[in-house]
Amino acid sequence: MTFYVEKETETDLGLDYRAILEKVALKVLEQEKCPYEAEISLTLVDPEDIRATNNEFRGIDKVTDVLSFPMVEYQSPADFSNIEEDFPDCFNPETGELMLGDIVICLERAREQAEEYGHSVLREFAFLIAHSMLHLLGFDHMEPDEAAVMEAKQREALDSLGITR
Repeated sequence: MTFYVEKETETDLGLDYRAILEKVALKVLEQEKCPYEAEISLTLVDPEDIRATNNEFRGIDKVTDVLSFPMVEYQSPADFSNIEEDFPDCFNPETGELMLGDIVICLERAREQAEEYGHSVLREFAFLIAHSMLHLLGFDHMEPDEAAVMEAKQREALDSLGITR
């Protein structure tokens, strides 16, 4: 597995971002039975950067907590059955790893949400990683039934790691 972490903000939550990314990402990949070694990129930004990115890619001119940019378009969430045939360019030719995509997290927003929800910044950061990993695997939450599935999967991953509210 390859994990890239780039910090582009002065905000610091006092966490080991790479270790949390690895731990949560691996749990989600295991939970969803990903048969591949994977490559994931995480960029930590400030509110201005995530707002600009949100506006550029989604046409929404506001700060958000996390953005996910999946490389693969799944037939159904976490359906790995035809990825090699349908998306051969999503495999790193040097490592053979499946390039799942990019996660962008606003650390300041993560800190604010931890306070709002009354839990630790560790729990909030881990939640944002789990949430985004599920997006990278094709899950969404636009419809109530989709949201229920994602919420259950996020909770399952974090609970199994002992990262609770």
